[in-house]
Amino acid sequence: MSGSVHDPALLSVFDALIFQKTVDRFDCVGDLPSWFPPPGLSRETELAPGQLLEHSFFLQHFLHEAKAWWDSTETGQRKSGLWSEPAVFGEDVVLEATAVRHGSLRYVILQRFGPDILPIQPLLQKAREEQLSHRQAVKHHERTRAQLGSRLAKSEQERDDVMAVLDGLGLGTIMVDANREVTFVSAKARELLQTDPDRIIGRSLVEGLPWKTEDRDRVEEMRRLPGSQRQAVSVVMDGKNRSATALEVEVQNDPRDPRKTILLLKDVTEMEELRRQLVGPTQFHNLVGKCPAMRVVYERIRDIATVDVPVLIDGETGTGKELVARALHQLSPRHGHPFLPVNCAGLTDSLLGSQLFGHKRGAFTGATSDHAGFFESAEGGTLLLDEIGDMPLPIQTTLLRALQEGEIIRLGESRPRKVNVRVLAATNQHLQELVDKGAFRADLLYRIRVARLRLPPLRERREDIPLLCTAFFEKSRVAFGKMHVHGIAPETMQRFLRYSWPGNVRELQAALEYALIHCRSEIVLPTDLPPELCDVSPAVQSLPFVKPNERQRILDALTQTKGKRAQAAKLAGMSRSTFYRRLTELKIAPEESSG
Repeated sequence: MSGSVHDPALLSVFDALIFQKTVDRFDCVGDLPSWFPPPGLSRETELAPGQLLEHSFFLQHFLHEAKAWWDSTETGQRKSGLWSEPAVFGEDVVLEATAVRHGSLRYVILQRFGPDILPIQPLLQKAREEQLSHRQAVKHHERTRAQLGSRLAKSEQERDDVMAVLDGLGLGTIMVDANREVTFVSAKARELLQTDPDRIIGRSLVEGLPWKTEDRDRVEEMRRLPGSQRQAVSVVMDGKNRSATALEVEVQNDPRDPRKTILLLKDVTEMEELRRQLVGPTQFHNLVGKCPAMRVVYERIRDIATVDVPVLIDGETGTGKELVARALHQLSPRHGHPFLPVNCAGLTDSLLGSQLFGHKRGAFTGATSDHAGFFESAEGGTLLLDEIGDMPLPIQTTLLRALQEGEIIRLGESRPRKVNVRVLAATNQHLQELVDKGAFRADLLYRIRVARLRLPPLRERREDIPLLCTAFFEKSRVAFGKMHVHGIAPETMQRFLRYSWPGNVRELQAALEYALIHCRSEIVLPTDLPPELCDVSPAVQSLPFVKPNERQRILDALTQTKGKRAQAAKLAGMSRSTFYRRLTELKIAPEESSG
């Protein structure tokens, strides 16, 4: 069908829900993706866009924005950013919607990400491995898009349709034939390469691309490797009439002819700049903070990391226990081996035992094959047992033997297997109290807390709240496509500083993401905050800004307001005259006050 992307052969390359906007509704087009309907809904169940709209407030909000964008003269595409839909799917399924236009046609493409994206959302959180290492999420996102590029249309019209969608998604495409000559350069690729396609098409891949020799050589090296061994290549192009552009280049085989190659180009300039800004003295292996309590945590991590003993990480929910565990692993001699986190809560004895120690085929109902557990999978590396206080007593006994003897026995077997794993444990409970109640083994407690780390709750490190807000704000506005939002209003920051944060850093991040979703102005206002922060009473929680050290307090205010002294005075709770007087008395130099 000319002029649209309804052709089933075309749409099959998306593992996505695709909707076309008509006059008064959205129609689902093409085949359903592999991940929809969710468990509990049969694939025969009629799928109407209204079904999702009924359950997804976030999607309703995005479609409203998409309609306004389609009616505008703006070009490019509009993204929703990542969100999860537990109400529809019964679990935290991470989705992203993209609105694109092709001629007079309007489409919304709904894509699903794997569970590994969730951890990227405590600094750019797990992704979730460094703060902006939501590179894994981006890779997963791009692989989905790459499936579209891998099945270019059989006709010229179909190819134009595919390229229009790829360009709308911000993905440049270069096609290379069996002789390594460039045969096609999409519009988005021409924009990213900043060059005339006539200088590329018909020339060899190595000669035609306007990149440094070493970058072209790495792309050529990836082209020669089997698909399973290829990795994305990072390329930095010096701008002619603009700043440098950072690209990620993925090399794919053309499914129509394995001798041919497709290059997929993604502009990651903004992400790299964000990563550069976040890497600094206020960060330590994705942990953000510079208060005295966090500096103690950093010192203890350095002391403990290289000593190959079990560690107990204690802290309230949302304080960053998994990030600390990852830092311990990265700084240890085991950093080149796997790091595997396991949640011990809410699982039966047999299921948790199978996950940790593995099982033999036929060991229990449903055990249809031999299965290696996390202890074997983490061989040579680090295993994090999160929420260890909820571990059933029978599994505690088996775990104690594994720690003492360095060996495990799969369920259904009698032969012990040697394992070489460092065990880290994390809890938000008082394990000694559980020991006193008989709910936790005392000998296991002594074994897992050879080294100990306590993480302070956010209410004990309020001076780090502006730093955390800055990190989460920059990451989230990129992820949510809210680049028109430039900052956080001083009165909003005061709400953040006064709130008690029972959910700690995780709650702070969620509150800021909520505010960005609802923000319609250029700064985040108090009216954008979730209800629990709108109810914060200054009279009840009248707390000093940041910390008793007034000099540092003023510097923090200046940093948060990017050197704007009038705003900094308001944020620090001072009149302008008092603020300016204290700048002089404390000898805060202009270069310090500029942040």
